[in-house]
Amino acid sequence: MNMKKIGRQMSILMGVTLSFFLSLTGLLASGKFNVAGWLISFLISTVISLIIGFLVPMKKVTDSVNNKLNLTPGKLGTRCMESLMSDLIYTPIITLAMVFMAYKKATAHGAKIPFIAMFGKSLVLCMVVGFILIFIFMPIYMRLVFKKNGIGGPEGMQGQKPDNE
Repeated sequence: MNMKKIGRQMSILMGVTLSFFLSLTGLLASGKFNVAGWLISFLISTVISLIIGFLVPMKKVTDSVNNKLNLTPGKLGTRCMESLMSDLIYTPIITLAMVFMAYKKATAHGAKIPFIAMFGKSLVLCMVVGFILIFIFMPIYMRLVFKKNGIGGPEGMQGQKPDNE
């Protein structure tokens, strides 16, 4: 099985999902939601998340952390750590780009907003939302991607072994 192919599919699914919800979260939190703003935010966020997904080998990163912490695949603690690692890699970069874009737009219209405060509040909110999204969607997408590629699922996921054993 080509693990790079699975990694690319996971990057696309997770990147689009995170971008969709984090863009929505940011605009709803600002109190000024509009479809055009959300679409622009979503597209930019998606491009950023896809670049991260293709450059950062998330499986290697999470496996390395899991090994160093002696975590068992499929356990709740392991899933939390994997979600946190993905969240720490994706969410700050996406949030920085989205806040910077919103900041530039707001200050161009005369608003006096401190960037650091705007970014800090958004980052805390988006880290929480990002963690929850990753925790929920990663195992769902893993099952879908593994099934699509002809295997039952990653070993240890939810305590199950792949169907092909």
